Amino acid sequence: MKLTDRDKRALRLLIAAVAIAFLYWIATRSSGTTTSVAAPVDSVERSEKRLTALRTALATVDGKEAVMKQAAAELADREKGLLPGDTANQAQAQLLQIINRVAKEQNPPIEIRQTEFAQPRSFGDAYGLVTVAVSLDCRTDELLNLVAGLSQQPELIATEELRTGAANAKSKSMSTRLAISGIVPRKLVPEKKGLSF
Repeated sequence: MKLTDRDKRALRLLIAAVAIAFLYWIATRSSGTTTSVAAPVDSVERSEKRLTALRTALATVDGKEAVMKQAAAELADREKGLLPGDTANQAQAQLLQIINRVAKEQNPPIEIRQTEFAQPRSFGDAYGLVTVAVSLDCRTDELLNLVAGLSQQPELIATEELRTGAANAKSKSMSTRLAISGIVPRKLVPEKKGLSF
């Protein structure tokens, strides 16, 4: 069988087309096929729902800001009772002054014999606690009046511990150790560091 010139040209074009198709197939196979998907277009209804949700969220912003302002004002009012001082020692000194003042206001005045300062410690995440322990001799009614007087102070203080000893039969007084704690800002309490090896 003899090929004509026309058949030879067609055969050459066919071989060239097959070679180009083979090269294209290899090139697309090795580089991986990436298809891009067009993002779906939002419908009008969906856009309106999103707009309504955004408007609702925007309308609640003013209410949330008002609640935040009220909460901040209440917090500031409550934190007025924190013991003042730049250090924990100054706060403990303020607490001792309050205790002395209330003890002297009692009828008859109560004399504090001995004071002891405890190590400041944390109280929750935002506050600290300072404690002062005092020793005194008083009758039961005087002790109750002293504790009641301490609880009426504007500062955030409370009786943490109360120990009484044997009563004196003649004077009807007893030796008492009273530990009073007050709330301070957290910055006044030193951070406890763990042991490092």
